[in-house]
Amino acid sequence: MTTDVRMYRRPMPVWWWTRKRTYFVFVMRELSSLFVAWFVVYLLLLLHAISRSDAAYQDFLDEANAPWVVTVNVIGLAFLALHTITWFHLTPKAVVLQLRGRPVPAWLIVLSQYVGLAAVSALLIWLVTR
Repeated sequence: MTTDVRMYRRPMPVWWWTRKRTYFVFVMRELSSLFVAWFVVYLLLLLHAISRSDAAYQDFLDEANAPWVVTVNVIGLAFLALHTITWFHLTPKAVVLQLRGRPVPAWLIVLSQYVGLAAVSALLIWLVTR
């Protein structure tokens, strides 16, 4: 004698993740990885253009002024900011640091990352504008 056991699976709407803020931020953070990949490819194309010739670099800059490229880059910048902020705030949960046998406060870990980001950004701005 066999019994036919069927599990009931409640239907899940496609946009279920938009109903709760934490789910929405999680999905947006995962989506932000596409923009991280976009900027990696974009910077590699820039380096390739620079390595070829001045004319290739100028062509790249002309194409970079296209409205669709500017729009994608502005949206990408917003997603990169989300990615960075959420990553920095996740770090204390993933890495537990101890100093003299005591745990380092989470806010100090996050703050040190922002200070590091500011220092690297300032160095890059200085290198580019000098």
